Amino acid sequence: MPSVMKTLLLNPPSFEGFDGGASSRWPATREIESYWYPVWLAYPAGMLPGSRLLDAAPHKTTPAQTVTISRDYDFVVLFTSHVGFQNDLRLIRMMKEAKPGLKVAFVGPPVQVKPTESLLASEDIDFVVRGEFDYAVVEFAQGKPLSEILGATYRKDGEVVHNAPRPELQTADLDRLPFATEVYKRDLVIENYNVPFLLHPFVAFYSSRGCPALCTFCLWPQTLSGHAWRVRSADNMAAEVKQALKLFPQAKEFFFDDDTFNIRKERVLELCKRFKPLGFRWSCTARVHSDYETLKAMADAGARLFIVGFESGDAQILKNIKKGATLEMARTFAKNCKKVGIAIHGDFIIGLPGETPETIQRTIDFAKELDTETIQVSIAHAYPGTELYGQMLQSSYLADQPMSDANGHQLPHLEYPGLGLEQMMASVNRFYDEYYFRPRVAWRIMRKALWDSNERKRLYHEAVQFLRLRGERWKFARKDPQERSTLSAPAIDLASGPPSNP
Repeated sequence: MPSVMKTLLLNPPSFEGFDGGASSRWPATREIESYWYPVWLAYPAGMLPGSRLLDAAPHKTTPAQTVTISRDYDFVVLFTSHVGFQNDLRLIRMMKEAKPGLKVAFVGPPVQVKPTESLLASEDIDFVVRGEFDYAVVEFAQGKPLSEILGATYRKDGEVVHNAPRPELQTADLDRLPFATEVYKRDLVIENYNVPFLLHPFVAFYSSRGCPALCTFCLWPQTLSGHAWRVRSADNMAAEVKQALKLFPQAKEFFFDDDTFNIRKERVLELCKRFKPLGFRWSCTARVHSDYETLKAMADAGARLFIVGFESGDAQILKNIKKGATLEMARTFAKNCKKVGIAIHGDFIIGLPGETPETIQRTIDFAKELDTETIQVSIAHAYPGTELYGQMLQSSYLADQPMSDANGHQLPHLEYPGLGLEQMMASVNRFYDEYYFRPRVAWRIMRKALWDSNERKRLYHEAVQFLRLRGERWKFARKDPQERSTLSAPAIDLASGPPSNP
């Protein structure tokens, strides 16, 4: 067997509490500290003997500790993000100072969108991989020349070379990948992963890649996973679930972290037939188009909660972002979920194209009408590589404002006539206040804590974090534009122009 480079698959340390890459679709320091599993990095980690998957943030691994760990490896694959890119450059500089011969590859959305600019941002980056990187980094570790690795971008004789793109993995290819959960068992501590609306501890992995939906703001299908929907077979999924139930008997639920789990009814029903005899609880991402029959089958098979992107309560905004769903579809879906006993974590976004003070209030009222178990309110971000970014750049709605503050928290960076940055930030607080400070909603949350001491402790911790950030939002909203700049520091300089193809 040929020698293989000892490889570190790294989700890097960054801002405190920052969930930045390798499965985070909304890179930021969370309102309430939470972390998603680094699923993308788990697959090559499972194919490389002697490798390690290091997920720094949830394991509280500092930059200094990460550098020390990297000295034991020959090759580092770092999953970067737009917000964390500059921090990642500083980290690999420290790594190469500690071990000059170390090879470093960057993967993730920024290098897909701007491969040349990403590569040239630092001499410490040996190459980047565009798109799906599972086999590209494995081939390099196995000794394949860069010139022969599809999807790689690298330097040669002072020039930047873009190899031909790698075809996306299809169903048969996905079934041949190692189980991500095996790598979790080897390298991660599942108790370190906490998402407020999921049961703790939970385990997350994918049943598919890609999303055919055309939402203009969504980062993953437009940069990393693609719009072509590719699925793992039902047999393959059932096999991983069975094994994971044995590997993690302490897990309270599994989470299927697909871009969208419930795209095709026939497949959902097939998976439910496999899941039901296993008797486990699970949650997933979902769109609002599933009918009652599908939802009932999911509930009967153990489905507990859906993450649903409702985004807006304004019909025109949904059309503007190509959501492919209507307000009435959302209402029917939410009602049917309540009938079958599946909870919903509703996601909403402030600041999408067409937003006004009136549409914000419409969305708040719509969220209260849906009355989902929990909500998340985000500020619209136009990530480079998305259709929204191109639209905002062309319309001059991109403000001279970074995406995040010096600690990695979201900041508004889209500004419309009649709706300024400070209004959007204040609207996030108002949204949360109007939603959660209703007696029946407050009681719904407190009722769980009354009967569960662990839930009580978690609720208290989350409340402290939430109120602290709420106060920071009000400070931002009350500052004048010149003062606002003191709250933030540019996190990346790759967003200076329109997306370019390699």
